[in-house]
Amino acid sequence: MARAHAANACVQSDSIKGLAQSIAKPAYHRLLIAEPALRRAVPTLIIAFLITICLGAFVQVVDQNRQKRAAMKRDLAALADVLAERIDRVASVRQNRNVPFERLQLLLPGLIPSWGTAAGRHVIVVGTDQRVLARVPIDAGIGDTSRILDVVSAALPVSSAGQLQGVTDIILPNGSSALAIAHIVRALPGQVIIIQERVDSLWQSDAALSVTLSATTGFVVLILGFAFHWQSTRAREGDLINDAVRGRIDTALNRGRCGLWDWDLSRGRIFWSQSMFTMLGLDNRSDLLTFGEVNALVKSDDIDLFAIADQLISGQINHIDQTFRMQHTDGHWIWLRVRCELSLGGADSGLHLIGIAVDITEQKSLAEKTVEADLRLRDAIETIPEAFVLWDAGDRLVLCNSHFQRLHKLPDSAVTPGTSYETVIEVGSMPEVRTRLHETGAQAQGARTFEAQLEDGKWLHISERRTKDGGYVSVGTDITRIKEHEQKLIDNDLRLRATVIDLKRSQSELERQAGELADLAEKYSREKTRAEEANQTKSKFLANMSHELRTPLNAIIGFSEIMGSGMFGTLGSEKYQEYCHDILTSGHYLLEVINDILDMSKIEAGRMKLDMEQLDLSKTLAESLRVVSGRAEYKNLVLNADIEGSIPVVADRRAIKQIIVNLLSNAVKFTPDGGRVVVRSRVLDDSILLLIADTGIGIAPQSLTRLGRPFEQVESQLTKTYHGSGLGLAIARSLTRLHGGSMRLRSKLGAGTVVCVSLPRDASNAAAKISAAA
Repeated sequence: MARAHAANACVQSDSIKGLAQSIAKPAYHRLLIAEPALRRAVPTLIIAFLITICLGAFVQVVDQNRQKRAAMKRDLAALADVLAERIDRVASVRQNRNVPFERLQLLLPGLIPSWGTAAGRHVIVVGTDQRVLARVPIDAGIGDTSRILDVVSAALPVSSAGQLQGVTDIILPNGSSALAIAHIVRALPGQVIIIQERVDSLWQSDAALSVTLSATTGFVVLILGFAFHWQSTRAREGDLINDAVRGRIDTALNRGRCGLWDWDLSRGRIFWSQSMFTMLGLDNRSDLLTFGEVNALVKSDDIDLFAIADQLISGQINHIDQTFRMQHTDGHWIWLRVRCELSLGGADSGLHLIGIAVDITEQKSLAEKTVEADLRLRDAIETIPEAFVLWDAGDRLVLCNSHFQRLHKLPDSAVTPGTSYETVIEVGSMPEVRTRLHETGAQAQGARTFEAQLEDGKWLHISERRTKDGGYVSVGTDITRIKEHEQKLIDNDLRLRATVIDLKRSQSELERQAGELADLAEKYSREKTRAEEANQTKSKFLANMSHELRTPLNAIIGFSEIMGSGMFGTLGSEKYQEYCHDILTSGHYLLEVINDILDMSKIEAGRMKLDMEQLDLSKTLAESLRVVSGRAEYKNLVLNADIEGSIPVVADRRAIKQIIVNLLSNAVKFTPDGGRVVVRSRVLDDSILLLIADTGIGIAPQSLTRLGRPFEQVESQLTKTYHGSGLGLAIARSLTRLHGGSMRLRSKLGAGTVVCVSLPRDASNAAAKISAAA
């Protein structure tokens, strides 16, 4: 048995290896042969390369040091020659060989050429007595100058002919090495000494750079060698793992009834794994299949491999996911689902369609049975008269019937399986829970029953139960007719109760109203009697006043006029003349007051009769102005009139004149001396505006509301300074209203008062409307 399993594993591994060998190029096979020798040769080559790099770096550093020192010596020699020549030329021009120290120190920096300056370079000019004449830089930190000159003289003697002896190495007093050169200056006489310190630093940077590059190169080569060794070790381990994985993949494909496909579109060859042959009952083959062999096994009604190949080669598609049937050697058909993807740029640079084929024959059979059972379940749910809906554990719709969709007014898109509960609520018309029924002990856990009402008024009796998978099923029964019947019974009972309560309340209200009416009738009778008696008393009083007051007043006024005029002779004294005038004035004033009281009484009693006639309001205004002009002139008042030429109206002449005279009299009375009274008139479409403005004492805002009432005045009886009964403005307002007009006042203390009277152009119609309304 173990031997059979081993043979099967070898066959499976060989099938995968056959696929790999069919794809691999000949160069890959040669690489596999040469890999052991290459793995051993790489470490030796790396060591030889590192030794070569070290030797090359050493030689390069030595050569660079030699070249730098030679270039530095040439540079110092040329600089010494140029400085000596320039100092000779300066001394010859000045024709003074004893150049002072200060002058030579100032000239020396300018004599050094720009190419002669460098870091660590010192120029010293000395005389024959070894005295320093000048130096650059002045504050050089190379030690004691006398000791430096001794070192230079000992190391670099100068011939008497002044010839250049060359550049030599010296050791400075501070212990550092340097290069020095000396040159005779005949014009001083003296010497130019040039010292270059920090010579080693000039070539140490180049040497460090060369060493760094060599070390970096060696380190990189070591890393590459280690990486090669690590990669080769991983490759050997990968080969072992690959062999094990190939065996496991073949076992998994065989046990999972899954086959591996590799379709070489450029050559028309197809590779199948061993599990693919087993599924179709074919003998195992390690070579590649032809397109014709595979196409002969495929059900042509399910798939067209020629068309798919053309689409893949033309680039129209890059993968396939097809379900089709292939024929078993026993003659029956097997359902396969092939899922492959196009691969480009493989080992043979061709187009390959690589993927798997899964045996789904059992799934197809189960799916057909499931669909049949689902159709039966749906038919059964659709035939029940209740609204049925099933939700899963995630509150997503699983199934519902047409009754549920129709009751909640859901579109077809909202009843597809998988729709969330929130979406169904948002789209549809969900019921509002009205009554939750009491749960009984026999109900299962998670079950509930309640009554709900839809927007259109329908009632549902909804029962919900939890399913084993965590979802729930809901069944809604239409109980609208039952609810309507219950509501009718409740409404009838409520109406009956309300009728009884209304009857009782009405009876009580009628009894109360009957008592109130009896009381009101008795009070009305008493008040009516009192009012009639008061009215009769008032009428008698006014009649007596009219007779008793006017008769003596006429005699007083008449006799005072006769006495004042001296009709029967003089009185004998001027005082009597003044007394007669006062009596006449007081009589006229008292007569006006009595006439105002009688007029106000008639207006309040409703016995004032207006005699409407066609008149010209402008003439009435002119007459009224003449009436008050005497009093205005007496107080030096200015009367301005802006009146239309002709203002035809229908009104009572006496009443209109009384309105205007009363308003003008008040304006003249309450305007101080030297003031101004303005009268304006404006004719509108259906009314006439009269404006009377004065510059009088004005009226306080709190007093404006009281003016216009009978006997109301701005001043009290104790503080009043102007005579009058206080009836003029009230009579004017009342007469204006009898004509169907209105009167408004606007005033400010110390600034004056403005009275605006609005009268209809035909007062007869307005008065008739007022009488009808009354």
